Amino acid sequence: MDNRLVITIGRQCGSGGRRIGQMLAEQLGIKCYDKEILNRAAKESGLAAELFETHDEKPTSSFLYSLVMDTYSLGYTSSSYMDMPINHKIFLAQFDTIKKLASEESCIIVGRCADYALADDPNAFSVFITGNDEDKIKRIMETNNIEANKAKDIMVKTDKKRSSYYNYYSSKRWADSRSYDLTVNSSTLGLEGTVELIKTFAKIKGLL
Repeated sequence: MDNRLVITIGRQCGSGGRRIGQMLAEQLGIKCYDKEILNRAAKESGLAAELFETHDEKPTSSFLYSLVMDTYSLGYTSSSYMDMPINHKIFLAQFDTIKKLASEESCIIVGRCADYALADDPNAFSVFITGNDEDKIKRIMETNNIEANKAKDIMVKTDKKRSSYYNYYSSKRWADSRSYDLTVNSSTLGLEGTVELIKTFAKIKGLL
């Protein structure tokens, strides 16, 4: 019997989505994967780890950059793969890693279109964490020790980057409630309350 539980978390910048994922993982006794996905994908694909950092949750880079970086790529050898821009190879490697991880163990995966990669997995469900702007800005200020205007700038730019990445690679719309199984405003329940809500959702789904 398949007893896996896989939760994917999409999040607005400053919503506490990553921390919520970590708290969930701690309480459920499973792992939370975020940037760890990059290292594993690099190792399994044979592509340089630096490329994954450069392209992390970013939409397509310039054609020229892709062309130049392609000369350094390793891994797959089929002509269609070799002709693929580097950013597509990076996404494909992450996509494969996410599917492999989810098939092997119960886990929580933050960002990187994981909900799209696992759309057909009956043991996975997707959550999107949003929040009120004032709360998100305050959290970014505290985390980075910066002023409000800089925090707001980071929030807007990060969300724009994540949105572009998600909308480019998936068939859905980032932050649209119809794209996820559950959408939660962390400002309403707080981080602890949001964790409890997600656990309750998993129980109702019969996965906990």
